[in-house]
Amino acid sequence: MDHSQAPVLDALTAYHSEGQTPFTPPGHKQGRGADPRVRAVLGDAVFRSDVLATSGLDDRMSSKGVLSRAQELMADAVGAEHTFFSTCGSSLSVKAAMLSVAGPHEKLLVGRDAHKSVVSGLVLAGIVPIWVDPQWDAERHLAHPPSADAFRAALAEHPDARGALVTTPTPYGTCSDLAAIAEVCHGHGVPLVVDEAWGAHLPFHPDLPTWAMDAGADVCVTSVHKMGSGLEQGSVFHLQGDLVQAEVLKNREDLLGTTSPSVLLYAALDGWRRQMVEHGRALFDDALALAGTVRARIGDIEGMHVHGREDFCGPGRAHDLDPLQVIVDITGLGTTGYRVADWIREHHHINLHLSDHRRTSAQLTHADDADATEKLITALRDVAAHADELRPAGPIDVPDPASLRLEQVMLPRDAFFGRVEQVPWEKAVGRVTAEMLTPYPPGIPAALPGEKLNHEVLRYLREGVDAGMVVPDAADTEVKTVRVSVED
Repeated sequence: MDHSQAPVLDALTAYHSEGQTPFTPPGHKQGRGADPRVRAVLGDAVFRSDVLATSGLDDRMSSKGVLSRAQELMADAVGAEHTFFSTCGSSLSVKAAMLSVAGPHEKLLVGRDAHKSVVSGLVLAGIVPIWVDPQWDAERHLAHPPSADAFRAALAEHPDARGALVTTPTPYGTCSDLAAIAEVCHGHGVPLVVDEAWGAHLPFHPDLPTWAMDAGADVCVTSVHKMGSGLEQGSVFHLQGDLVQAEVLKNREDLLGTTSPSVLLYAALDGWRRQMVEHGRALFDDALALAGTVRARIGDIEGMHVHGREDFCGPGRAHDLDPLQVIVDITGLGTTGYRVADWIREHHHINLHLSDHRRTSAQLTHADDADATEKLITALRDVAAHADELRPAGPIDVPDPASLRLEQVMLPRDAFFGRVEQVPWEKAVGRVTAEMLTPYPPGIPAALPGEKLNHEVLRYLREGVDAGMVVPDAADTEVKTVRVSVED
């Protein structure tokens, strides 16, 4: 296919050159109705390109096939059979993928390190989750994606499961052995869905971890806004094989998606695909070389250790690692990742990626250069020099895997929509949570609807909040009280 084309961008160019006059939404009418103060911040070009997808960018019958051609080009670029654009982020895309595999009261194998958007899909659909435990690194207090053997055991115990879902790469950059997991699933005749939100860049360079379609996955969800050049909420999901029908996947997306998609997001997805096909290899040559330099320089800072394959990969750990996720263990500074990130933002106006009780991180992409990373190195050196200001850090007792793994005693949907009450966290021990309790980022629930709470997890969340952890989806974000099911 001719990847010099960008159907959405080309249609926008035509729209402007033809001087079309809309008597349709959006109501700002090419920015003429927008407050000048808003235009001064956002720019006129944003409003000029914010047009209706049909009866605007395309005719009311979509006969020019603008979006369909853009999606076909994206599928060809990455080697998928079908590709669908989403303007509601991968949070919607992964729900559509789940619903195309399993329905109410049907079983789906799910890695317990899944993002909160997956749990939301379970709640909405009434799917029965069969949780597959991640691999736990007790030394570093970190979970890696579940192994193929764990999925094999779960399928042996639940042969009626309709499919499996795994999250890879994780926000920490660790990756599953997807080829082995796909082989396990296909041996049972069920599809594998991959939440690859952090892996949109993977198809475009051979030195990056193998991406889901190449590994044999059936459905793959990617967030182009995370590691690509998409605008926020720009997501793509890909399909191959015959275990999930394209029309079913599209139907599920239609059920959840907006009827007013953003052409701005479509255009950015379209342009990113062209950029990657034409320049992706060279861009990631540079990005990977820069990441190697940054990793080495941070590793030379006293009190800091940059995690690499030697820490994260091997038997009982992850299969591979995305080196563009620079995970820095700051245990040697005697403080928490939360405090390090907050101090750097306040003093250097730099926003780090995710932080936890002992780590902080920087996400690198093809957009970063030596000037940007020099600011990062300077900030990290400075915070190391001022570490004494960040002590003492509040203690956070991370539970062992057995205590972290809560028992699922109700369907997530039944707990979420059932009768609830708010109780002090100490009295929530032994009760069934009716809400997600999710440290964010990375957005993986410590407790989710239908799980029976224990003291260890509740204490971990309370200590975490006191130390700087953010739990935004809780009714009480300080987790002093918890929303629990009312039991008859």
